[in-house]
Amino acid sequence: MATAPLPHGYAEDYRPHNDEPFMNGRQLAYFRAKLIAWKEELLQGAEEALGNLREDSFRDPDVIDRATSVADWSLELRARDRQRKLIGKIEAALRRIEEGEYGYCEVTGEPISLARLEARLVATMTVDAQERHERRERSFREK
Repeated sequence: MATAPLPHGYAEDYRPHNDEPFMNGRQLAYFRAKLIAWKEELLQGAEEALGNLREDSFRDPDVIDRATSVADWSLELRARDRQRKLIGKIEAALRRIEEGEYGYCEVTGEPISLARLEARLVATMTVDAQERHERRERSFREK
């Protein structure tokens, strides 16, 4: 994932830390820039993939080559669908920044750790809340 430049006035080497107020303006600008850069990277990759898919021909005379092309195309489309869903999560995270909700667990309202947000920019729950959620999902699937 590429790192976007921070807004004017912010040091390029800035990293949020626990010694400052949680989700202060500087942290919000940092995470906003990272989310926007990630979204732009995904959109650019999607454009490149679409171009490759348009160029790919299913008119190969060899049946095996054509089948390979179709399988590759199918894999690419599944990957693009996952990225489309991820872009939706990025847009939701950007909305949460604008609404002042970014960085707070949607279940408990507690702050999500900065380390978790760095690792998963679109996180909506603390690790504990996420684990409880996943346990509940597993138990429902097993019934």
